[in-house]
This record gives sequence, structure tokens and C-alpha cells, in this order.
Amino acid sequence: MDNRFANVQNNFLLDFCVTNYKVNIWSKKNKYKILFVSWPLGGAQTHSSVFITLALVLLYMLKMAEVDNDGEQKTTDKDELQVLKELVDDLYSFRDCYFETHSVEDAGRKQNDVAQEMAKTLKRLEEKEDLYKHSTQFLLQRGRCLNVAPEFSQTAEECLSRAVKLEPGLVEGWNTLGEQYWKKGDLTAAKTCFTGAQQQSKNKVSLRSLSMVLRQLPPEEDMQEQSKRILESVELARQAVQLDVTDGTSWYILGNAYISMFFTSGQNPQLSQQALGAYAQAEKIDKASSMNPDLHFNRATLFQYEEMYSSALDGYSRAAALDPGWEDAREKEKKLLNYLDQVTMLIENKGKVKARRLRNMLSSLSTSALGPCSSPQFRSPSGRVGSLEPRSLSSLTHGHNGGVAALGKVVFSLASEGRMAFTFGMVDSDETCCVVMVYNTADSWGVLIGDTVVIPEPQVKRHSVTHKDKSYDFRSIRLDSPLLLIVNGKRQVMKSQSAAFVTYKPQSE
Repeated sequence: MDNRFANVQNNFLLDFCVTNYKVNIWSKKNKYKILFVSWPLGGAQTHSSVFITLALVLLYMLKMAEVDNDGEQKTTDKDELQVLKELVDDLYSFRDCYFETHSVEDAGRKQNDVAQEMAKTLKRLEEKEDLYKHSTQFLLQRGRCLNVAPEFSQTAEECLSRAVKLEPGLVEGWNTLGEQYWKKGDLTAAKTCFTGAQQQSKNKVSLRSLSMVLRQLPPEEDMQEQSKRILESVELARQAVQLDVTDGTSWYILGNAYISMFFTSGQNPQLSQQALGAYAQAEKIDKASSMNPDLHFNRATLFQYEEMYSSALDGYSRAAALDPGWEDAREKEKKLLNYLDQVTMLIENKGKVKARRLRNMLSSLSTSALGPCSSPQFRSPSGRVGSLEPRSLSSLTHGHNGGVAALGKVVFSLASEGRMAFTFGMVDSDETCCVVMVYNTADSWGVLIGDTVVIPEPQVKRHSVTHKDKSYDFRSIRLDSPLLLIVNGKRQVMKSQSAAFVTYKPQSE
């Protein structure tokens, strides 16, 4: 058998010969025509039947070849789109796992290095744009590539919007489009995208993204509704973790959700520990999470609130090292060090109050200042009922001091801006000075130098802080509410209390 193909201006001519049987077939645009046939002399009817059978077989073979060629083309397209997807996946891996191939000293270069890799990947995509510009997968990968950048991209939004319009069930497209709307500042549209993706298929990215968005939406006027939103946020983050317990990002976002819940639901210590546990798990199972500056920053914020100052300073410092361009981390570290400098200096100098004035202030200090604490019906913060015995500051033990009260005069105060707590110093009749940190205070609340303060059943803590070339050693008394304080013989009114406000970064995400 001999087959010969010729291509003449997109017209295909095939000569097919078997022994003395010959056929010429012409093809154009997938249509075939028999041009010429011949067979041996004699037995014309038999020869024609054989020949027609051969011709039909040949036509069938041509059509099958056409199908095979189409299949090969589809396979080639699929392979090329897969290659493009892998290029974009590699780009994300380069960004998220940067410190697996670079040292922390290279952190200052990361943003520029990622931008260069994105430009290279984008160029490869653009080389294929004419071929695949109407392909859902191509539009998705181009949108994903542009989404690597921290800022909003109009082109990315357009590509991803077209992709999900062409294929409404494209979960990754909806999630990435949601991230673009988030960067644009349109949280409502972002929430719609993540919700839509979740409705298509339950997935960890949509769940944790919804968890974050719920915490970023403007606060509800109704505090009960706001609390429900935070609870829903925590539940969504939990579900994301349950879908993949080996995903460090999901654990990190769960930690952030616990922090939000901690500060909006009475600062339950259990929630604080759950947040720290989630962060620790993220670091344990995912090296990329351990190099996430946001994780270190957010955990440091919680450490500072818990008065774990060494850990807080280390966290801010680590966040700043991993993201040198992030001024907030460096500023928080600087402010906390400045706060500790001020506190220790003011304790040592007793608020810089002159000796004569201090003696005059302390001369009016007496047990009558105990006010309601001297009553047999007084109910302590611990629930104990009965009068409290005044104790000197030096005699207080570390931890909870039940059945007693600290009594003294205010000698200095520091506003709570950037420090989480209203801080003041008190001096007792022995001229011992101690710093007091009061949390959840209203902006209008404070104490003045010379005020008499009584702290029922004080909670005393010893601080030994070392960070870089600085070290601090002092004792403090913590109050989680100004309502626990007696000032000039009076309890504090309800409006002196307000929920704590802290700043943390909820998303790198």
C-alpha cells in the first residue's frame, strides 16, 4: 500500500493505490471528493464494488485522522495551559516561601525580587495571549499572577471577572477576585465573591477569607450583632482548619480570630491561650508561617496586653526584620521600649515629686481612705465578703493578694495612647513606689497627682525584661477595669470603663 499526501494552498490531495486499483481524493476545509478512479480491465462490476469499498474505507481513515489531529491539538492546548498554571504556582511559592531560599538579611530585597519574578511570569503569559486570550484558564492564571502584588490591579479584576463569567463554578477565580476587591477596599464585593466560591464548593480559602472579611467590615451599631459576627468569624476559621490541619495559614487566621474574640468578649484568658496556641501550631507545621511578619506582630500585640514584655519586644523586632519596610512593627517596638524607659525612671524618681511635697501628700494618708473597703459588707473582686486590711506595697507578694488592700498617693500618670493601659505610679506611707496598669478605661477617665487610691486584693507581677542592649526590672499591679479601683474614697462609675482597643494586622492574607 502506498499513500501520498500533498498540500497545495490548503487543499489536500491524496493518491491511494492498491495493486492496480487507484483513487484520487481531494479535500478542502474538511470536505472530501473523489476526483478519479481506475481499475483493471474485465469484471467491471466486481472491480467497481471492491474499489468503492476501498474508497469508503479511505474516507473513513481520513476523518479519523482529522479527529486524532483535533485531539492532539486539544492535548497540546491543555499541556500549555498546565505549564502556565505551574509557572504561576511557582511564583506564589517564591513569594510565600522566600525565606526558605533566602536569609532574613535579604528581607529588604523580597518585595523587589517578587516583583521581578512576577514580571517574568507575566511576560511568559503575554507570549501566549493571542492563542488563549478567550480561555478561562488563561484568564485565571493571568489574574492570579497580577494578584501576587500587594496592591489592587484593574487588569487582574477584569481578567478574573471574565473568567468567572465564562465559568461560574470556578472557585479559585472567585477567591482570587475576592482578594482583588479586598485590595480595592470593596469589602462587600469581596464577601460576595468568597461566599459565592463557598457555595460552589466548600474550601479552606473561602472559609478563612470570609473569617477575615467579617472582622474587617464596619462595626455593627448593635453590639450583640457585632458579637455574633465575631463568633461567626471564629467558626469559619475553625472550619478552614478542620478541612486541612496541615495548613499553617489557616491556623494563623484562626489565631487572629481568637484575638478579635478575646477583645470583644470580656478578655477571657482561655481565648488568649487559644490564640497563642493557634499561632504556635502555624509555626510548627508550616515554615512559611514561622517567617510571616504579621504572625509575629499580632502575637506580640497580645503578649504586650498580657504584660509579657520580653516576648512582645522580640515579636515586634522579628516582624520588623522580616519586613524592613513595615514601619508599624518598628514603631511599636520603639514605643514599648520608650514606655518601659519612662516607667522605670518614674518609679525610681517617685514621679519626680519633690521630697517636701511628697511628705505633705503622704501625711494625709490614713486608713479612713479605704472607704467602702473598710466595710464588713464589702465584696472583693474575688467574691470575698468582708473588710480588707491595708498593706504596704513592699509586703505584697507576687500574684493575688487576698483579703488585703494597697493604699497610696498618685505621683505620676501616663496616658494610654499606644500603651493599651492607663498607667500611674503610687507611693505608700513607707515611700515605696509601684506602677499600676489599668485596662479597659474610657478616654475621659484618669487619676491626678495627689489622688488617694485603694486597690482591693491587688494582683502583683514582677517584670524582668531584657531586649537587645536594654534591661528592666520592676514590679507592677494590674487592674483589668477602673471599676476595681477606689479613688479618694469612692468607687468609679460605669462610664469610666470602656472595651480595650488594640491594633493588630488582620491580614497579610
